[in-house]
Amino acid sequence: MPARRKVASVAALGSLPLALTALTAAPAAAHGSMGAPVSRVSQCYAEGPESPKSAACKAAVAAGGTQALYDWNGIRIGDAGGRHRQLIPDGKLCSANSAEFKGLDLPRADWPATAVRSGPHTFKYRVTAPHKGTFKVYLTKPGYDPAKPLAWKDLDLAHPVATSTDPAATGGFYTFSGKLPQRSGKHLLYAVWQRSDSPEAFYSCSDVSFGGGGGAAGGAAPAPSASAPSEKQIEDGNDRSTIEHHGHGDDDPRTSAAPAAAPKKKATADRARAAAPAPNRPKAAGATENLAETGGDATTPYLAIGGAAALALGASALFLSARRRTVSGGRHDR
Repeated sequence: MPARRKVASVAALGSLPLALTALTAAPAAAHGSMGAPVSRVSQCYAEGPESPKSAACKAAVAAGGTQALYDWNGIRIGDAGGRHRQLIPDGKLCSANSAEFKGLDLPRADWPATAVRSGPHTFKYRVTAPHKGTFKVYLTKPGYDPAKPLAWKDLDLAHPVATSTDPAATGGFYTFSGKLPQRSGKHLLYAVWQRSDSPEAFYSCSDVSFGGGGGAAGGAAPAPSASAPSEKQIEDGNDRSTIEHHGHGDDDPRTSAAPAAAPKKKATADRARAAAPAPNRPKAAGATENLAETGGDATTPYLAIGGAAALALGASALFLSARRRTVSGGRHDR
């Protein structure tokens, strides 16, 4: 092959990594956690990531670091597609098998708990970006021991205590109804939010106590009462979060998920993400991430990515064409 053609071929191949990088760079996005009864991660965030008050949240930070609490709305699997049991092993349900959130899986009887009663119950899921999908909430079976690792067999999967498809998001929450069966003492609610417009799913564990008190096993002191983070705490922590929403905000008051009082401080958050150590950053979502209710579809997040790839490939084609004309012109000169 003539030298000029070799140079052109090398240039074309050199541009391909740029295109491939653009096509595979799918940033992560995550959007919520159970707000009432409050989830473990939200409870620990409310206590303060840098200096949590409860022994359980201190242990969670010691095991997984503080970043997991700032990323409280990021317990998710991008390509779940309903395969929750296949993708999440026993003992890792509360973290959804994510190393970042492993502190939430600690088997302890002293996780802060929300007092509940058997009968009708209203659930509130704190959401920072609305998506179409179905919520299912499961309760642990009688005899559940919070001091042992949570396994799928501990949940009454045949009888979810709440199921809701596409509830309205208002005031920062999805609100839906369910019914709690007869239980006593300490139990756990496991919530799964499976999107219908994407394989992405979100997970959360909420510790509850039936009949008042913490219901700690083995005669231990009752667990402290749980409390959700305030809007000010959520807003103040935005600077430290590594979670992206990619324009998922919705200004329609009928469907808006995030209250206007807690906007994302994008510029400052970008700086925080750039400074954050790599192990604390959430993994990229699957290739089907989309904008759901906010007007996007499965291709929306990739329009800019595809454009970058097209520019890279187009530049290669122009370079090859120019080199051919140069070579051809050289032959005519001779």
